[in-house]
Amino acid sequence: MIRSGARNVCFYALLLWVAFSAAAFAKDNPSYTQVERNINVGPDDKVGDLTCFGCNIHIRGEVAGDVMTFGGSVSVEDQAQVAGDVSIFGGDARLDRGARVAGDVSVFGGRIHRDPLAAISGDVAAFGGHGWLLPILLTPIVLLGLLAALIVWIIQRARRPSLPAAAA
Repeated sequence: MIRSGARNVCFYALLLWVAFSAAAFAKDNPSYTQVERNINVGPDDKVGDLTCFGCNIHIRGEVAGDVMTFGGSVSVEDQAQVAGDVSIFGGDARLDRGARVAGDVSVFGGRIHRDPLAAISGDVAAFGGHGWLLPILLTPIVLLGLLAALIVWIIQRARRPSLPAAAA
């Protein structure tokens, strides 16, 4: 039977091996995550996953993974390819002539502008219009505010001194 110390060493060695293996594969297709800074993939570039918060993604080359934006738009230009899914929250998708997406395209709180010659192999889902964003973002904030008000009211009520009974 393997002792717990030896088992931990084996586990950490395996974890280290997996981490270095993933890093070796990532050199071929680097992934990018940006905050408030646009991501541009050139015509000769090949990248992995792309994630953008408050910025836009312009693709003219190849993306081997998924593309995701929160508060930004994605444009897949002529002859560009995306091997994974394209997910956009609070922005628009533009697919030019000859653009190819192997996965799904999902747009929430925006629109899809698609050339008839753009190819999407997966499903296309669009919950259009920017009017969706305000209720979706405000609903949890309002519910948390109401919950906080209820808790304050309960605490204030519990701390109130009780009045003595009046003599008749």
